[in-house]
Amino acid sequence: MSSSLEEWVPRTRLGKMVKEGKIVSIKEIFDNNLVIKEPEIVDYLLPDLKYEVVDVSIVQKQTDAGELTRFRALVVAGNFNGYVGIGFGKAKQLRQAIEKALVDAKLNIIPVRRGCGSWECLCKDPHSIPFAVAGKVGSVYIRLLPAPKGTGLVAGDAAKVVLRYAGINDVWTFTKGETRTTLNFVSATYEALKNTYKFVTVYDWSRGQ
Repeated sequence: MSSSLEEWVPRTRLGKMVKEGKIVSIKEIFDNNLVIKEPEIVDYLLPDLKYEVVDVSIVQKQTDAGELTRFRALVVAGNFNGYVGIGFGKAKQLRQAIEKALVDAKLNIIPVRRGCGSWECLCKDPHSIPFAVAGKVGSVYIRLLPAPKGTGLVAGDAAKVVLRYAGINDVWTFTKGETRTTLNFVSATYEALKNTYKFVTVYDWSRGQ
């Protein structure tokens, strides 16, 4: 454990429970619908977390003192094993923007349900997704479909990063909208993966159940 984590003083009840060893896995947090408000919690429970900068842009704002230029960074973080997050950060310096984006990505970590929902494969390895899911942000719509082992990630480059960091190796995708907008494309893919843990129960009125 790094010295910074040893010196970490939790500010939230969840943080204190993690530091005291009362919560020992990030799965417990999501099972109990708890909200992560400190990035150190993720550092503590997911020490193998990696990240990648997928987009950097320059944002200009007109002020009374003149034109203010800042960097905006988009980061994808994950452990390649069922957890992924995305984050945005703005700062005058690129390094600070990336650091802010990484903190945001840790606070946005979500669990991703993996499996093999492809009728062509039906293996029991968690190499794909168990069922079709979709996500939409702005004009970008993406639908993820289970694929047999060996298919690979049939998706755009930005979506591939999110899927790879989530630990998904095989998937088919269908997209609509302005996918060249990296921010919306990454966000839509993230929303689709978030939906792997959302279920809709249809009430059968004819059977009364």
